[in-house]
Amino acid sequence: MPRKHFVVHLDVATEENQVVRISFSNLFKEFKSTATWLQFPFICGAAKGSVYDCTARASRRDLVGSAPADVRWTCLVLDLHSILSLYLNRRYSHLKSIKLCSNLLVKNLCTSDLVFDPGVTFSEARQADLACRGVAPMPREMAFPVPKGEKWHDLYDYIRFPSEGSKLPYDSIQKSCAGHVAGGQVSGDPLCQLPQPVTLTKAVRDRLSLIHQITSPKAMPRRCPVITKSIPEVNLTAPGLPRAVPAADQELEKNQRPHSAGDTGQSPVVSDGGIHVYAHHRSKQTIRAVHTSSEESVYRKGPGPGVPSGRRASAYRRLLPDPILKLRMIIGFGGYSTKWALWTQNNAAVVYPCHAVIVTLQIQTGEQRFFTGHTDKVSALAFNGNSTLLASAQAGSLSVVRLWDFPTGSCLSVFKTHVHSLSSLSFSYSGAVLCGVGKDGHGKTMVVVWNTAQVTRGREVAVLAKAHTDVDIQALKIAFFDDTRMVSCGRDNVRLWRVRSGALRSCPINLGEYHSLEFTDLAFEEGHTAEREPEDRTLFVCSKSGHVLEVDYKNVCMKSVRRLLPAQPQGCQWQDKASSGTGPGIAINSISISSTFCATGSEDGYLRLWPLDFSAVVLEAEHEAPVSSVCISPDSHKVLCTTAAGNLGYLDIQSRDYNTLMRSHEDSVLAFSVEGIWKQMATVSQDNTIRVWDLVSMQQLYDFTAADEMPCAVAFHPTQQILACGFDSGMVRTFSLAASDLLVEHKQHRTAITGLTFSPDGNFMFSSCLQGTLALYSCMVQKSHVLRVLGNVVARDAGSGPDALVVSGDSCLLAFVGPSKYIVTVMEACSLDELLRVDISILDLNSTALDSAVKVCFAPVPQGELLVSTSSNKILVLAAKTGRLVREVSPVHKLSCSSLALSKDGRYLLTAGDKVIKVWDYQMRFEINFQVYIGHSEPVRQVAFTPDQRHVISVGDAIFLWDFLALPAERSLPAGAHSSESALLLGAEGSSEKLKDASETPRQTVPLPLLSSPPCLDVSSVHQAGCQSIFSESDKEEEAGLPGSGRMVANGDEDASVLVVESVRNEELVVRPKVRQESSRSSGESANEPRKETQSPKSQYSVRPDSYRHFTPRFKASVLPQSFLCPPAGSEVLKLKAVIGYNGNGRGNMVWNPDTGFFAYTCGCVIVVEDLHSGSQNHWLGHAEEISTLAVSYDAQVLASASGKKNGDSCCQICIWNVQDGVCTASLFHHKTQVQAMAFSRDDRFLVTLGDYSDQTIALWNTYTYELMSSTCISEPVHDVAFSPLSHRELACVGKGATMFWLLEQQGSDVNLKQVHRAPAPDMLGPVELTSLCYGADTLLYSGTNSGQICVWDTETNCCFMTWEADEGEIGVLVCRRNRLVSGSNTKRIRLWAVAAVQELRLKGPDARSSSVLLEYEITLDGTIVSAAFDDSLEMGIVGTTAGTLWYINWTESTSIRLISGHKNKVTEVCFSPDETHCATCGEDGSVRIWSLGSMELVVQFQVLNQSCQCLAWKPCPIVVWGAESQHVVAGYSDGTIRVFSISRTEMELKMHPHAVALTAIAYSTDGEMILSGGKDGLVAVSSPRTGMTIRILTDHKGSPITVLQCTRKQYRDFGVEGGELWLATSSDRRVSVWASDWLKDKCELLDWLSFPAPAGPKGLGSLPPSLAAFCPWEHGTLVYIGFGMQKEALFYSLRKKQVVEKISLPYFATSLSLSPAARFMAVGFGERLLRLLRCPASDAQDYAGHDDTVHLCRFSPSGHRLLTASHSAVLVWELAGPHGPAALLQRGRKAGARPQLLGEAPA
Repeated sequence: MPRKHFVVHLDVATEENQVVRISFSNLFKEFKSTATWLQFPFICGAAKGSVYDCTARASRRDLVGSAPADVRWTCLVLDLHSILSLYLNRRYSHLKSIKLCSNLLVKNLCTSDLVFDPGVTFSEARQADLACRGVAPMPREMAFPVPKGEKWHDLYDYIRFPSEGSKLPYDSIQKSCAGHVAGGQVSGDPLCQLPQPVTLTKAVRDRLSLIHQITSPKAMPRRCPVITKSIPEVNLTAPGLPRAVPAADQELEKNQRPHSAGDTGQSPVVSDGGIHVYAHHRSKQTIRAVHTSSEESVYRKGPGPGVPSGRRASAYRRLLPDPILKLRMIIGFGGYSTKWALWTQNNAAVVYPCHAVIVTLQIQTGEQRFFTGHTDKVSALAFNGNSTLLASAQAGSLSVVRLWDFPTGSCLSVFKTHVHSLSSLSFSYSGAVLCGVGKDGHGKTMVVVWNTAQVTRGREVAVLAKAHTDVDIQALKIAFFDDTRMVSCGRDNVRLWRVRSGALRSCPINLGEYHSLEFTDLAFEEGHTAEREPEDRTLFVCSKSGHVLEVDYKNVCMKSVRRLLPAQPQGCQWQDKASSGTGPGIAINSISISSTFCATGSEDGYLRLWPLDFSAVVLEAEHEAPVSSVCISPDSHKVLCTTAAGNLGYLDIQSRDYNTLMRSHEDSVLAFSVEGIWKQMATVSQDNTIRVWDLVSMQQLYDFTAADEMPCAVAFHPTQQILACGFDSGMVRTFSLAASDLLVEHKQHRTAITGLTFSPDGNFMFSSCLQGTLALYSCMVQKSHVLRVLGNVVARDAGSGPDALVVSGDSCLLAFVGPSKYIVTVMEACSLDELLRVDISILDLNSTALDSAVKVCFAPVPQGELLVSTSSNKILVLAAKTGRLVREVSPVHKLSCSSLALSKDGRYLLTAGDKVIKVWDYQMRFEINFQVYIGHSEPVRQVAFTPDQRHVISVGDAIFLWDFLALPAERSLPAGAHSSESALLLGAEGSSEKLKDASETPRQTVPLPLLSSPPCLDVSSVHQAGCQSIFSESDKEEEAGLPGSGRMVANGDEDASVLVVESVRNEELVVRPKVRQESSRSSGESANEPRKETQSPKSQYSVRPDSYRHFTPRFKASVLPQSFLCPPAGSEVLKLKAVIGYNGNGRGNMVWNPDTGFFAYTCGCVIVVEDLHSGSQNHWLGHAEEISTLAVSYDAQVLASASGKKNGDSCCQICIWNVQDGVCTASLFHHKTQVQAMAFSRDDRFLVTLGDYSDQTIALWNTYTYELMSSTCISEPVHDVAFSPLSHRELACVGKGATMFWLLEQQGSDVNLKQVHRAPAPDMLGPVELTSLCYGADTLLYSGTNSGQICVWDTETNCCFMTWEADEGEIGVLVCRRNRLVSGSNTKRIRLWAVAAVQELRLKGPDARSSSVLLEYEITLDGTIVSAAFDDSLEMGIVGTTAGTLWYINWTESTSIRLISGHKNKVTEVCFSPDETHCATCGEDGSVRIWSLGSMELVVQFQVLNQSCQCLAWKPCPIVVWGAESQHVVAGYSDGTIRVFSISRTEMELKMHPHAVALTAIAYSTDGEMILSGGKDGLVAVSSPRTGMTIRILTDHKGSPITVLQCTRKQYRDFGVEGGELWLATSSDRRVSVWASDWLKDKCELLDWLSFPAPAGPKGLGSLPPSLAAFCPWEHGTLVYIGFGMQKEALFYSLRKKQVVEKISLPYFATSLSLSPAARFMAVGFGERLLRLLRCPASDAQDYAGHDDTVHLCRFSPSGHRLLTASHSAVLVWELAGPHGPAALLQRGRKAGARPQLLGEAPA
């Protein structure tokens, strides 16, 4: 309405079920945005030619305001999808409501998926077929009358927002093109050219232009396809959280400034709201940044050299890796309050706030996970009963509550509380109700109850009830037995609350004479019995006076009152009446109750544990500060404790140990300093403390307190353990950390220290103060002394800060701001002689205000630059020697930059300001030069790199440690030395941003870069990585080997090539090999030695690539045997029947041919060939080391396998097998270390083998003769290789950042392998490893990267024409068949892609987009994908994972079935069932697995998390017939627990905890009625599985771990003692005790005690062999002992004769032992990977191979017909053949064509 204002609110729901309000009004003067509210100013238009219209033409500022007098009807079209996507990165779901406020006339409202064009009639729309393009004429309910001959757009205004016109950043919305709605003109007859071009009035154009200027987003970089990322909460990446991308404050780099008359080099700027999104580009004109800006930017249109014409913004280059920082750890606790810390339900982690971040800390590993989203300090936390929902409240006037899905870390809901300061939260046990306490705007206490029952389903949180009260509330909790009832306590009151009928009501408890106490906390009684009602509970309430009230909740009355007094000489006492006690009571701040005890935290700093009757203190822990809160863990084993000083720790009740989890400063951190030798960090804080931290563990090492002074600056000496600290009194003190002593005090200053630093060489120290005084100290000796003091040289009005003084890297120059804030001064560091003054204020001639300097920072010495941050938010780069302005960056932050830091390699710049951190590319080479990181709730005081440049530290409210993911360069490059071509040619630069290893655990150290080129080889245009692989590892060797010219010889291997280094015109480094001719072949060389070998540059400085695809053998301490007693052919007693397990550490170590059915995989050093129909196995034994990879020929007649080199061999072994008979036909030796991959050519004529990163050779073999045809050294690690399916002459391999294409050249009988092209990965991927490849249809090649992209290459042009992001992790496996592609990654996922459209997209070249690649299926498995084989249609296949599992995959049915499974980690015990139908294994992964011996299938698995299963025993067969109900297995764990599992019911029946340390041995008594267990501490416990009670503890072996427990039957009075059972215990100190027992009569008597002698030292052994003993089954009353001793032998000891009766010599010390119950056989395993079977007493011996590590377990079956052996994770099943085998072996094979039912998980 004319001269009126209006407001319109649209409430829109997103797909995340968050409500966002979109408002527009002519009241708004500027655009504003929050996470849930967008406010757009609306500029009302006027009729053409009116006064208002004329005003609009002259000035835009007057357009904002009330509507003009002649305002026109306006059709406003809001694209809600685009608005939410562009401004909030939300996905639109639906419109909830519309509110129309104030003076507004509305004709109608409608929503539609179509775009309505008011200028088109229905007939015109039908004729133009506009419906197919989503355009329709305006519906009749919305239409306006248009007289004949008139045009709709001349009478009315049409606004579409956001505009559908040009979407270039900052381009005004010009709707002058035809078809502004339809999207373009339609060619053809005149009727088909509708709608007609529309010319908008100037008023409308101005309105749209101004709106767009106020609200228009800025450009941000992305990969294709275009997806808008979130703003503004950016880049606070943490473990377990989705990766955030930098989106706030993005900017474009200045490419070239427009030159015009009077141009001074500075560009005008236009302010905006600072919101940045990304838009498409339709115009042919180019937009170029002319001023680098994050908040203000100006662009000009027109073609120019800055950006190629027509370039899309999505192709903008940006700083990589992205993100470049990842938050690793926060040192800090509290912020608003120190009372909130919670246990998770699994007792493994604690959750606490640190200012605006919520931290989850794993108490065992120290790993942190972060919940970010709060913009102010977190004031309260609450968990629901099972720790799945977390509620957090934010302090401040705009208090909000966030609800989190705790397992995933995602925020489910954010809602306002309408409470000014929420101080307490409480969740109901179910999570359906949340209650909070705070203050309203008038300071009254307010209680609010919310309904959160539907929040996990995406519903809103609603207020159930709220109430105002005048009483004080210190604590409020919801009763866990009733969601509608609460209790509260505070000063003078304890109240019960209840929600009924939407109202919240309370009633007080009559406190009688205790009504004036100050109550601080409360807790309900735990536990419940069936006889009591749920609300029949006791409520405990504590107070500041030491009183503890017990309240009868059901009857609303007090039961008793106790007053806790400090400890008296007689103990801690309590009284029934408060008046009875004397002296001051214990001021209790917090109370926590378990079912058996109570914990209190008090003002005196004590954590005390009491029985529930408070009769005496059971346990107490003293702290330096008052205890704020206590919390008993759910398992009642630990008590969490927080203190007012910011300390967080827990008391372990069982061990009585106190563990400090976190120490923190109590106030803001002002400054820090890091030193790199001892890896320490020092911080100073407003809490008057100086603290020193260990950078590795982040634990506090030292704490210095200055009572009356505040430390304000700190610096480490670069070479000595000396710390200097400056105080606000002007004092400078130096401390010796080694002696923990004060060295010297300097009193040259009178006011607060503003700058304190050492020179990098450690010779000098500098300090400055607020009065402008500058002091120079000599630090040549430990006690420094003053050399010179200058007054009034440092700026007084520049403000205080920790880094006012900076010294250049060569210790020559000192720079600071002064003598005024407009001047930067550079001095000679050793003398303080002034060298240079630069006036900052005159550098910007266009500025109307004087610019002043804020911070200074030196660049690395070779660059000779000085950085100055200014008050106008710029960074000026000056030449340090001349003061000349080199360049400037503007603006850097919205407010002034509070800290500057430059990396040592000069590549990255850190700035801090506005509570954020920015990481910049120092050379400003990209369109997007920086990334933004949030997390601090207060201004960042200082930010800096650690000396090794692997981390970044920022301080302010807390200490933030970030991982810096960009690898440092060894030496900085001269300007212009960045040749991308040469970098890609030799591929030695950079690394992926994801640091993953084959072990799937984070790397502890960043991989070292290769050595940079020596300075004497002056090739400025060559990339530093170029010379890298040419020179030897040592810098000294490099310099010694360089005569001063560009020619040198690499001193490498004996056959190293002569390399010539030349600088050529195209600025690439060309390395030409000159091959040496072999003079003669030594007699020792095998026949398959190479006839020729081509050497390319190869680095001797091998660094493992950043790729899990690269094979790394498992570390083994065992060695191969020196002798081997192989049994004569046909006389073998043992036959290998089956192997349980698959080696998940291999790569590509499973093959399957769907045509022939040939299926083979590896387990250790064994190749297992399995019949998929019958399940029968054949085993090919030819390797002695772990097999790394397999390859099968196309006709499936030949299998190649590769393993590491044996002892004494110079090369690793490749075996060639005949598939038909399983015979090894050839052994090939060439590669020095490991074979990474192998592949047969399509015609099976050639075999190519690829060495690993240490070998770096690619070899070609003739498969007819297996002669080495060609071998080539490559300059970088290569991960995978494949022959082209179209040509046997073409192959490709992938490695560091590139794909290499090779060609087989044949000249006569010679075949050469020639690299024809090295094609680099696309620049947009950054520094990546190409990790896998496979050929596709026709001329396509697919390759995967370690960052999750798949690249598609045209093999005709050897170019990559398309990429898409296929996964979040590294892609290690690719399989392609026709138009389908399977990818497998370390995210445990396999994905099936439809790639039919890729062949068509190949014709488009680099313009191809990935939108036509479709993800068809996805399956998540149990580990990283390491091998895969599929049929020709890609419908079914087999996939292997690092978890040791082979899966059958059927895409058609979307099923995954386990084919083969095994242990991933070491197997710790194996045993047979009494009837020998099953066997059991357990491992370090905490699993107990039951296997069927007939089918070798996994039947059931019991998994205990976070524990290792150390020992195992199967319950023996009872006297009656053994049935299914009595199948039980007992297992012992590393936490001292024993668990009994029922096999038939697949559940845990009993858990006992008889040991305080890890179990090492366990056994059943012969009747199965008792369990004997031995621990690491030597204690033996006897427990009853029926009652769960431990009835006896034997301490005879105390101090030495128990290694063996074994029971056997005996005659009742045999050996002169009573009892029907004989059992022994063996400990690692070579002692054996033999006992006779009758458990029913509680008799257990020591029968014999044996001690075996041993030499004084282990004679070079790394660890002593175990002590092993067993009863001899065929000699009653005899036991066999094997262990470390005087001789390597087995001793037979007679219990009757009390002496050794027989000795059998052994070749080595044994590691495992088992005696057959059926025949006189003894099986012995050795650390030399050997299994020996001995016949007693004749001592005939047979040795058996098949283990690739120590044989640490061997167990005979009860019948003696089978033997189980284990070597690391592999389990081998042997059968005794011939006359020693069973009379009739039962045939329990699998049915043909079917596999039995697989694993059923049974959680323990």
